[in-house]
Amino acid sequence: MPVTKPSKRKVPGSTGRVTPKGGVQRIRQTDTIDSTARTRPGASTRYTPPSPQKLGAGPSGRVIPVAVFGLLGTGLLMIIINYLGVLLPGATSNWYILGGLVLILSGIMVATQWR
Repeated sequence: MPVTKPSKRKVPGSTGRVTPKGGVQRIRQTDTIDSTARTRPGASTRYTPPSPQKLGAGPSGRVIPVAVFGLLGTGLLMIIINYLGVLLPGATSNWYILGGLVLILSGIMVATQWR
């Protein structure tokens, strides 16, 4: 038994469309609500107070860049001194490397506060 395709349902009076031209007609929400209640479609009618401004949102003082470069330099110096063997000749320690990396990371974290 051969399988046949179902026939298309065509819109009366059209040449080949299956759906009516223009699609589904939607009712605009602004037509049913008072025009003074909304300024734009989908806007809320509730009052939202403005968020309070942060205190001290101005530019950073001179201590932030000094702390950033101090921490970065100290961390780098700690790692270099570890490999040069100035503190303990012939013995390098992972603790000096870890301390240097922590200082460098602290410098990067302080740098994010620089305005």
